[in-house]
Amino acid sequence: MSASSDETLHITPLNALHKELGGRMVPFAGYEMPVQFPSGILTEHKHTRAAAGLFDVSHMGQVRVTGADPAKSIERLVPGDVQALEVGRMRYTMFTNEAGGILDDLMINKRADDLLVIVNAACKQQDIALLQAGLPDCKVEYLADRALLALQGPEAVAVLARLNPQIAALQFGQGAEILLDGISCFVTRSGYTGEDGCEISLPADAADAFARKLLAQPEVKPIGLGARDSLRLEAGLCLYGHDIDTTTSPIEAGLTWTISKRRRAEGGFPGAGIIQKQLAEGVTRKRVGLRPEGRAPAREGTDILDISGNKIGMITSGGFGPSVDAPVAMGYVAAASAAIDTSINLLVRGKPLPARISAMPFITKRYAKA
Repeated sequence: MSASSDETLHITPLNALHKELGGRMVPFAGYEMPVQFPSGILTEHKHTRAAAGLFDVSHMGQVRVTGADPAKSIERLVPGDVQALEVGRMRYTMFTNEAGGILDDLMINKRADDLLVIVNAACKQQDIALLQAGLPDCKVEYLADRALLALQGPEAVAVLARLNPQIAALQFGQGAEILLDGISCFVTRSGYTGEDGCEISLPADAADAFARKLLAQPEVKPIGLGARDSLRLEAGLCLYGHDIDTTTSPIEAGLTWTISKRRRAEGGFPGAGIIQKQLAEGVTRKRVGLRPEGRAPAREGTDILDISGNKIGMITSGGFGPSVDAPVAMGYVAAASAAIDTSINLLVRGKPLPARISAMPFITKRYAKA
């Protein structure tokens, strides 16, 4: 069944624009989304690394949390240190369960009067229900009337600064309410590509005209889900439902850095006891980067073998990295085999192909730091 014939799929405010631009539409997380545009995934990927790519991420959930102390309250659900955030700062964290598994990963923006929480599209409804049930002392409001765009790449900030020079003053991980082309937007200097850039929350009814304004700039091209995936893979960033899920803990996933010293000591979030034990005693498996030899990519679900032929893990994301001009992957392996440069084999179509454990990211991240 084609995506366009499936009446159960949701659409974003840019759906008509995607089709006008020749986007190849596919079902994704309950939405009809463009996987690529006529130039193709490889060209879109390289354009984002060289100039500025415009991504429609309106399918993700934007949730406003208000209350007497929403930062303190939400720490009952996440291991991140939200109370330590200054106004105008954001934090990457995750919802955990009582087994220490990850229910979803998310971004929390601390604003003067609320928290703006950005959750993944596939987990949106369960995340909103989790927030509502877990924060009875707060008001949890799904912002259905907001769109979310991401402009990513080394030219992204310069493009937006033409509309308002305040953009250039933002550091990576900062956000502010900024007027862009007469529209009040909440803009964060952030993204999920390994590049500098911004994510722009704006009224849904203004999204189409604003996207067209950006696409009229010579540096900006539309980018689909295919390049979004290859860009985040090269940057060593997790995709929920693949590299992290309810069977993986933040420690196994290499996300220990997201848990502050205070939260590690105090706990107070679901699965804290298990995660604290893993912090103290270590884990039996770890997420690692993988560099296959040759040109053939190894995909998700591929078994990882030690050099003796014993299975030690599995690939969770894999493909060809256009920026490194080589196949790249990530997955979980037994902790004893997780050292960088360890020789391994990947079982591709029944044939063991040589590879090695690699550091991540596979590219140099170019975030704007103070």
